[in-house]
Amino acid sequence: QVQLVESGGGLVQAGGSLRLSCAASGRTFSTMGWFRQAPGKEREFVAAIRWPGGSTYYAYYAESVKGRFTISRDNAKNTVYLQMNSLKPEDTAIYYCAADRISRTVVNVGSAYGYWGQGTQVTVSS
Repeated sequence: QVQLVESGGGLVQAGGSLRLSCAASGRTFSTMGWFRQAPGKEREFVAAIRWPGGSTYYAYYAESVKGRFTISRDNAKNTVYLQMNSLKPEDTAIYYCAADRISRTVVNVGSAYGYWGQGTQVTVSS
């Protein structure tokens, strides 16, 4: 049974940092990503990391988080991380981990992912 379990959310002041983790069980995924949904808004892409094999990884970011967030993965632990620095109040949302075997052209498309975590709340106070 495939399961994605997020952790690491919480309350932080603007300018602070958080690190989210998403541990996958049941299988290994070539692409793992993070999406978020703020109250009253649609779900949006945050970042994704694709591992086509070997030692090569490709990271993708939404423009709104470039330079502030870093996605990484530990294949030995089947876990993906999202290091979030210089957090802003507008980063407040529920963050969801997603995973699947998908093309690089749709890493930012939520409907392309077949597996999702339960979400973790991130709140950034001003």
